Amino acid sequence: MAISLEQTIDHRQHGRLSALLSSQTFWVVVAVAIACIYLSFATNSFATSNNLYNISRNVTFTAIIALGMTMVIISGGIDLSVGSVLCLCSMILAVTMHAGYSIEVGIAAAIGTALLVGAFNGILIAYLDFPPFVVTLGMLSLARSLAMVASNNTVVFEFGPDQKALLSLGGGAYFGIPNPVVYMIVLALITAFILRWTRFGRHLYAIGGNERAATLTGVPVRRIKVAVYMVSALTAGIAGVIETGWLGAVTTNIGTGLELQVIAAAVIGGANLAGGVGTALGALVGAALIEVIRNSLGLLGINAFWQGAFIGGAIIMAVLFDRLRNLRLRE
Repeated sequence: MAISLEQTIDHRQHGRLSALLSSQTFWVVVAVAIACIYLSFATNSFATSNNLYNISRNVTFTAIIALGMTMVIISGGIDLSVGSVLCLCSMILAVTMHAGYSIEVGIAAAIGTALLVGAFNGILIAYLDFPPFVVTLGMLSLARSLAMVASNNTVVFEFGPDQKALLSLGGGAYFGIPNPVVYMIVLALITAFILRWTRFGRHLYAIGGNERAATLTGVPVRRIKVAVYMVSALTAGIAGVIETGWLGAVTTNIGTGLELQVIAAAVIGGANLAGGVGTALGALVGAALIEVIRNSLGLLGINAFWQGAFIGGAIIMAVLFDRLRNLRLRE
């Protein structure tokens, strides 16, 4: 029996709707929207322009690193060092500019440091078969220690002749949109393009889905693993440069515990720690939910110590959602 055009369109629409409703990212977006609507009515300060400006700016640092973390998780790995790498890159930038060098030299030094750290992690993991957890946990301590050595464990707040340019880089705005938000959107679009349309992105999903099968089909697994850890460190370095310009000072405590928020953002947004699943949009909405939770605690008069409990609960719910979805697909 011939199938009509209307039936074909209806089948496609039904399939898209089912895919949307089964998407963890979609439900996180819904959760963020509901939380924002509720807070707008429950408090007088949430929907103000200043608070929304702060939320949009604060979410960017976690979101930018979550983009790189999502790519690592897609490949089946993990990177616990990103908070310390952010600290190290921020300090390298600050110390370089404090010594009188230009902002271009400072940024190049910070980004170069990030790439070296990422390459070191990747080589140990890909070529020497070290567990990602062990390597990046070691780098978490090593990078922060190097930041202390570079600054003699002091606060750096003078950035030489290009200080105004650095502060404008992180603290300025385009047409009322904070600069960090603009950078986040651009990086998210680049990440989404890489994951969706490039061979590198397809290889990432293949490695995370079945590394042995990917190797047998000719995927350069080791080179891609090194590259993805370099990307992860690079996003931490970029976030470090931006955050330095926003804060106007760098201490060796910057980025402490950030790796947990970044991993949480990626997982909440739909990345599967087993590998093979994740999107750039998911990283953004996961980071947004975490920031809305953090912001709402103070506005509702809830003790800030509950932040970890709420974020941890969100992670467990995200994993539970993924588990239920997998059971449904098996049935």
